[in-house]
Amino acid sequence: MAEALVIRGRLARRVREKAEKYGLSVDEYLVELLSQGLDPRDRALEYIEAAEDLLEEAREELGKGNVRQAAKKLWGAAAIAIKAYAYWREGKRLTSHGELWEYKRRLGDEFGEWVHDSWASATEMHVCFYEGWCTKKDIKNAYKRIEKLVREIAALIKKGS
Repeated sequence: MAEALVIRGRLARRVREKAEKYGLSVDEYLVELLSQGLDPRDRALEYIEAAEDLLEEAREELGKGNVRQAAKKLWGAAAIAIKAYAYWREGKRLTSHGELWEYKRRLGDEFGEWVHDSWASATEMHVCFYEGWCTKKDIKNAYKRIEKLVREIAALIKKGS
């Protein structure tokens, strides 16, 4: 289980604003900020570990019945895992949803068609967080697919590092 850190008040608002400015989740922003200066492979490790932590947090949120937060964490886990793959594969920092889709395709070429299903589930979770339409069953189904995506990328990165 990942250690929790609570940031409140002005500093929390500043972190959230900076993350939004760059189109990142708070988790992604903090990983990016704290991994500056690392070589791309070490950054990939930081990213994939953050994705694994978000996967665990999604499971916990689901256990509490907090569907929207579970969906948010699942989307984050998938997006950060794809970013980890890009750092590992080419030392590239992805900065847009379009680039995430591009690397999702590359990952699909490497691993197979199931990556498309995992990514579709992640995209569904992104929508779920904002719209609140999904159910616990939707989250459970997406969790299985996204977990596979994170685990496969983690295995690749950890083996090759």
